[in-house]
Amino acid sequence: MGHAGMAAAAVRYLRSAGAPTVAGPVEALPRPDLRAVGEDERAPVDPARFRRVLGHFATGVTVVTAPAVTAGDPAGPAGFACQSFASLSLDPPLVCFMVGRTSTTWPRIARAGVFCVNVLGAHQGELCRGFAVSGADKFAGVVYDAAPVSGSPRLAGAAAWIDCTVHAVHTGGDHLIVVGRVDALGASGDEGTDVPPLLFHRGRFLT
Repeated sequence: MGHAGMAAAAVRYLRSAGAPTVAGPVEALPRPDLRAVGEDERAPVDPARFRRVLGHFATGVTVVTAPAVTAGDPAGPAGFACQSFASLSLDPPLVCFMVGRTSTTWPRIARAGVFCVNVLGAHQGELCRGFAVSGADKFAGVVYDAAPVSGSPRLAGAAAWIDCTVHAVHTGGDHLIVVGRVDALGASGDEGTDVPPLLFHRGRFLT
């Protein structure tokens, strides 16, 4: 998919979100009103309990990156730490990740129309923390090269990488479900070194 296809994917995202499909920056969506029960009905699950219980499900940790939209863009490349990542389909090869609808990084990825999922290795906990903060230069001091198809940052030392084009975007409560078509991928084992993954469980990294 060329730049026209990437633009079309971003337009599909904007239309699904009900935003105007005009040229220019994509604004982060406001936090939606998610209440699905009436005031006289049973209260929903307590958010703190929801987080605590779901934290028992151990996950891998990734950093999703995208290239600068234009050469010389002062904002540079985009990236954020993401636990909500999964493989989705073998034929065609699809993956997905979830991102908060108030994310300020997602609109930059949407404008690029492409992304790379970097599966972090067990030694990259500090790198993950750097990509989990807002407002900082997340790529300062970070070693990376360009993924072969999208040009998205491919982080050095990652256990695996998956280079993707935005295929579809769906709403899921206060998050967006971003589906990517896999264009290229690789793993540390391909180079003869098998890097163990970084795992997250109950609010902390497993060591």
